[in-house]
Amino acid sequence: MVSLPPATAGNNVNNKTSLVARLLSWLKDTLKKLNRNVDRITTITKKLAMDDPRRVIHSMKVGLALTLVSLFYYLQPLYDSFGDSGTWAVVTVVVLSEFTVGATLGKGLNRVMATLTAAGLTVGTHHLAILCNKVGEAVVIGLFVFIIGATSTFLRFFPIIKAQYDNGLLIFILTYSFITISGYRGETNIIETAHMRLSTIVIGALICLLINIFIFPVWAGEELHNSVALNMEKLAHFLEGLGALCVKLTKVEDNSKDENKSSSQAYKSVLNSKHMEEMLANLARWEPRHGHFMYRHPWNQYIKLGGLTRQCAYKIDSLNAYFNHDGEISQSFEEEMREACTKISLESSKTLKELGSCLRAMTYPSSLVNAHILRSKEAMESLKTYIKSTSLNSDDQLLQMVPIVTIAFLLIDIVDYTEKIAASSNDLAALANFDMVKVIKSSVIVYPEVSFNEAIEQVSGVDCSRILIVDTD
Repeated sequence: MVSLPPATAGNNVNNKTSLVARLLSWLKDTLKKLNRNVDRITTITKKLAMDDPRRVIHSMKVGLALTLVSLFYYLQPLYDSFGDSGTWAVVTVVVLSEFTVGATLGKGLNRVMATLTAAGLTVGTHHLAILCNKVGEAVVIGLFVFIIGATSTFLRFFPIIKAQYDNGLLIFILTYSFITISGYRGETNIIETAHMRLSTIVIGALICLLINIFIFPVWAGEELHNSVALNMEKLAHFLEGLGALCVKLTKVEDNSKDENKSSSQAYKSVLNSKHMEEMLANLARWEPRHGHFMYRHPWNQYIKLGGLTRQCAYKIDSLNAYFNHDGEISQSFEEEMREACTKISLESSKTLKELGSCLRAMTYPSSLVNAHILRSKEAMESLKTYIKSTSLNSDDQLLQMVPIVTIAFLLIDIVDYTEKIAASSNDLAALANFDMVKVIKSSVIVYPEVSFNEAIEQVSGVDCSRILIVDTD
């Protein structure tokens, strides 16, 4: 028997110890990584639920709808009546379970009408095909499947059809092809198959719609309404903190830059809001009357208003590119520019904030909007006059002035778009029959520490004809 040298035996023991240590270390690292992933997923899940609790409610509603349609299998009388066709009710619930009522209703109507139309065409195709022999029947069915499938697919390229009826055309092609082809061998009754499928789809769609409409509904129209108002408020928030910061004529502290960066991230979300607004407007057209949203509500006006808001956001985005200007300019020009730009940005901010507030409340824009627009236009005209009267002594001075003047004209453009947004808001209020601002009771306002003229100035912007100012002098 050959024995290992002591040194070799010791090495084997060390190797085994090292292997066990590496294995334990890998297991420990894996557990730590798994724990970190679990914590990360838990944090993300909690954030999703807290950001919008309606997501949790929607998930529970889908679970409830699936439980109800599963009764087609659990209850023997229902299973005897529908058999395996009950699976189409489950499929219908899964397909139609959208977040908003408009999406669910639009998909539901599309699916029911598509199935009904496809079933009728299938019966007609079948009766026409059986007039021929077996070979002729296959040719007729194949020809109709080709014509209807190709025509329906081409219709999906039309923008208006793709926006509202794309899902319905898909269901129509699927249903027609499935029932027509499956009935060729004569293994199933065409009329019975079409009837069963249509019945289960209608039942599944009704269950889904009733749950989505009557249990904590989420309306696409309301989402669009609040989204447009929120976008206005985001722009107002950015312009409110702009002031002298917008031209960077003096050195700004780091914390001010951080605050401006934070607000700029909010307005940048407005730049990408077009797709969401158009989608919500299309879904809102399917919804019944609810709350203050009547039939034939002017959803297109929201798209127009959102488009003007985005154009204003583009001007703000261009303005943001000139924040770090470090040119040397005269002190008088610096003070004049800062004063004018600060007034323009603050008045535009107040205008957008007031418009957003009135839109949320579904009331006509108040007279404060016109007052803020008038003040911003006065500052704009003053700025234009000052720029035109400014004389430049050298080419270097001209180059240094270009970024500052560009900022000024961008702010002037923002004033113009703010005025357009106000006009579009008025049009929306008129078309949607928004409420006028009403005075609940007469008000007596006492200003004991200000002059009579100052008191009049303080209430001049209030949209109220029943305010009494008493001169006590």
